[in-house]
Amino acid sequence: MNYFVTAIGTDSGKTLVSAILCEALEADYWKPIQAGTPRDSDTVKRLISNTKTRILPEAYALRTPASPHAAARKENSEISLRNCHPVQQSSTLVIEGAGGCLVPINDQDFVINIAENMNAKIILVSNLYLGSINHTLLTAHFLKSKNLSVKGIIFNGPPNEESERIILHHTQYSCLLRIQQETEITPEIVKKYASMLKENWK
Repeated sequence: MNYFVTAIGTDSGKTLVSAILCEALEADYWKPIQAGTPRDSDTVKRLISNTKTRILPEAYALRTPASPHAAARKENSEISLRNCHPVQQSSTLVIEGAGGCLVPINDQDFVINIAENMNAKIILVSNLYLGSINHTLLTAHFLKSKNLSVKGIIFNGPPNEESERIILHHTQYSCLLRIQQETEITPEIVKKYASMLKENWK
């Protein structure tokens, strides 16, 4: 089974969520397109404790911290959706997207098209801030319009009961996890949330 971690924007917590998923499911991890440093795969490797997860190499590793299409153009390259596939097969694979669903990877394709090609179930990360209801519902509306299968939603950040309630009410998504605002992210913190995630996993 493939799971694709996307979010309502940049810096929403996709890498942390990916690490938690890999720890909970003992899944392999793959970041198809890396733009900038530090590499998210290095962060996931540092945060997981299990011995079964493999970190698969990126299809594209770009130095420029920018939208993938812009980073590739700056580096005289072009990202092809056909080349966005892992070098190894995995029984359970966590795929981390870049930014949100409609981040372009070239002039035709978007990050979410990788999830479609991989027949992956979507895990949506919603970090809570003023305006996140609109951004989350817009993302959910788009995913539904594409008939993509969504495993559930993970809320990240200081809790907001009413925002969470209205988002779950309108999306009808399952809440897989609520991540609090942590002062430091460590392997122990990831283990804690991995245990919580397993309790909600169906």
